[in-house]
Amino acid sequence: MSQSELDIAFEAAVKRVNDHTDPFPADFLLRLYAYYKKATNDYGRPSSRKQIINAFKTNALFQVQDISEEEAKQHYIDLVNHYFLYGK
Repeated sequence: MSQSELDIAFEAAVKRVNDHTDPFPADFLLRLYAYYKKATNDYGRPSSRKQIINAFKTNALFQVQDISEEEAKQHYIDLVNHYFLYGK
């Protein structure tokens, strides 16, 4: 997959998640969060009002620190596709 194809597929996956109206499981959201942040090179501090949520987000970011932005995009795409195919 070329870089432009990867970017298009990533944006489509992000839109699919944003357009979905039912709640997602918390563990799924944390993985999405970490891959999205890594894929977009956005390393701002988590900004939840609850410290425990910030701790979970920070932990999720640590778990993806050794992958590239391209790998993060592909993982995000795969995770979204798997969720919508299997519902988990």
